[in-house]
Amino acid sequence: MGSVSKIYFTKDVSPEGVVRLYEKLGKKLEGNIAIKVHSGEAGNQNFLHPEFWKPVVEHVGGTIVECNTAYEGERNATDKHIKLIGAHGWNNYFKVDLMDAEGPDVELPIKRTHKHLKSDIMGKNIMNYDSMLVLSHFKGHPMGGYGGALKQLSIGCASTAGKVNIHSAGKYVKAEEQDVVWNDLPPQDHFLESMAEAASAVVDHFDGKIVYVNVMANMSVDCDCCAIAEDPCMADIGILISTDPVAIDRACIDLVKKSDDAGKKHFLERVTSRNGEHTIDAAASLGIGVQEYEIISID
Repeated sequence: MGSVSKIYFTKDVSPEGVVRLYEKLGKKLEGNIAIKVHSGEAGNQNFLHPEFWKPVVEHVGGTIVECNTAYEGERNATDKHIKLIGAHGWNNYFKVDLMDAEGPDVELPIKRTHKHLKSDIMGKNIMNYDSMLVLSHFKGHPMGGYGGALKQLSIGCASTAGKVNIHSAGKYVKAEEQDVVWNDLPPQDHFLESMAEAASAVVDHFDGKIVYVNVMANMSVDCDCCAIAEDPCMADIGILISTDPVAIDRACIDLVKKSDDAGKKHFLERVTSRNGEHTIDAAASLGIGVQEYEIISID
């Protein structure tokens, strides 16, 4: 990773577009590959369905991975989550690994200078993988402001205990504290910085063997974790791919800002009201990526 990161881009929001980008990037993931997706909360209408990801998953090979949540819903306990993964059709096409289905969790150290977290708490099955493909649906988020590659690395890859750890900026570290944390949240920037710190642990664990895809489609101000989410407020923009999680998220925010879509004001209000770009700044300060990038269109 240099001072400027390359990002490949296409306006072709299609399964085939994802495969074309992966081929153009030219980085072949090897070994046992974890493919991180957001499998969608029950009732959510905006998440990217398994059919969309099927061609790239088959092209790359690997296992779909997910983790339990830390909020009320159909994904905060293994039995419910496995049932919902099946209902959403993921098992129809892929091998799926709910990485924290069974304990004990593992703790990945935060190796870089940090303010809040001692470690990133993850399902033990993360240790079974050699590389990772992070497939992110870029959209808004009710707490983080936006969701992209950095959120997938941090909140997305953390176990229930890990999500409690991140949301509390290290104050709570147990799965059974998931009801406590929501009544004792830290200052917003501490949460955002904790996301960056957790993301750094995953980046360091895989040591360069990660590829990131951000799909700018179905862009609601709400996350795929919301059972009741707003409908998208912007037209689809495209798909990006990079080996830099900071640059790819920065590029997505910039593409929204440069858009002439009337819905961008609503989208950016969600981002700015949560100070969402601070996550990108914090991740850059940790050195897991850079905010300078070159977009190369393959259209």
